[in-house]
Amino acid sequence: MRALVVTAVAAEADSVLTGLTPHPDAFGPEPRTLPGGYLIARRDLPGTAFDVLVGGVGPAAAAAATATALALSPYALVVSAGIGGGFPPAAPVGSLVVADAIVAADLGAETDEGFLDVQTLGFGHAVHLPPAELAARAAEATGALLAPVLSASTVTGTAARAAALAARHPMAGAEAMEGFGVAEAAAAHGLPVLEIRAVSNAVGPRDRAAWRIGDALAALADGFRVLGPVLANWGERHEHR
Repeated sequence: MRALVVTAVAAEADSVLTGLTPHPDAFGPEPRTLPGGYLIARRDLPGTAFDVLVGGVGPAAAAAATATALALSPYALVVSAGIGGGFPPAAPVGSLVVADAIVAADLGAETDEGFLDVQTLGFGHAVHLPPAELAARAAEATGALLAPVLSASTVTGTAARAAALAARHPMAGAEAMEGFGVAEAAAAHGLPVLEIRAVSNAVGPRDRAAWRIGDALAALADGFRVLGPVLANWGERHEHR
């Protein structure tokens, strides 16, 4: 199986690659540059080749980068990976969240009656669902919370916004920016998608002093150390169906 892992920034890609590198002294091929300037690096595990792509910040950039990579090479699975905000208390800083739903949280319209998502407005989808078995296995293997992950073009920085999102999505585990864009590109190519987030901060008032980006990146690497074989096993079983 060949899987595409899409991150927003190089630090996230480095963590994923660290997790997918079986030995500290093992090195994969040199990263290459795709049209559009996107950097992509490869790691091979038994049964699966992983291409790790730095796609840029936000859903539009992520969709464009993912679509570029998918148009150039065949893949069986797409994964959106990186750090993000966690909804307390279910997703504390340093923990992992695997999406059982990838939700466009701010794509729609504000009305006097409240927010209407793009699907309610009649323009496409507001939610992408990863394969349930794969998401459950990934969460179990990594010790992650299995919950919806919200995608937003503007991430939360106030208590009021956090409360509004929690009210609309009471089961949400995390908030990030790229998952829905990655999922849209994957869906356009008929491919399954997964999202995993390592929590660097609580969703709520913006307090950079409380962020733990290093801890989240370390958790992301640890997650991919066990997630790689899970994805390889899933791919092997589903390629023969």
